[in-house]
Amino acid sequence: MKRLFVIATVIALTLAVSGLLLAQSNPSIGTWKLNVAKSKYSPGPPPKSQTGIYEEVGNGVKVTVEGVAGDGSKIAYSYTANYDGKDYPVTGTGAPNGADTIAMKRVGANTIDATFKKAGKLVSTNRAVYSHDGKSRTITSKGTNVSGQPTNTVGVYDKQ
Repeated sequence: MKRLFVIATVIALTLAVSGLLLAQSNPSIGTWKLNVAKSKYSPGPPPKSQTGIYEEVGNGVKVTVEGVAGDGSKIAYSYTANYDGKDYPVTGTGAPNGADTIAMKRVGANTIDATFKKAGKLVSTNRAVYSHDGKSRTITSKGTNVSGQPTNTVGVYDKQ
């Protein structure tokens, strides 16, 4: 009886740990809110607000972003993409530098690289780095906006 209890305990702990590891396999999953005070946008102005909802879908992620841009216009775009480096459509308004596609790759347990394109032309490269505690992420972006100006952004997001 004692041996059966030990085996059952080991199995239960193994399942619990594997469940935690699977839950943490994609640090982007969840709701993320832009911390405007900690972020830097060049050229500005930064968004007044921005929240992204990231949901796991197959080998990738479904992202829905909403907010208010620095000029008061609406931010409302979304995409579903795998981490395979292939282009996937971005729909809506307010996507980074007017992008209409995104390609993503995981380059580490806590790092995701993405490229945004508009009409096949690269408009932004992004690197998202997630903190080890999973409570924050920093997205560093470089590109060219719709006016042809170079952009350099460091966006800091807090998990909700």
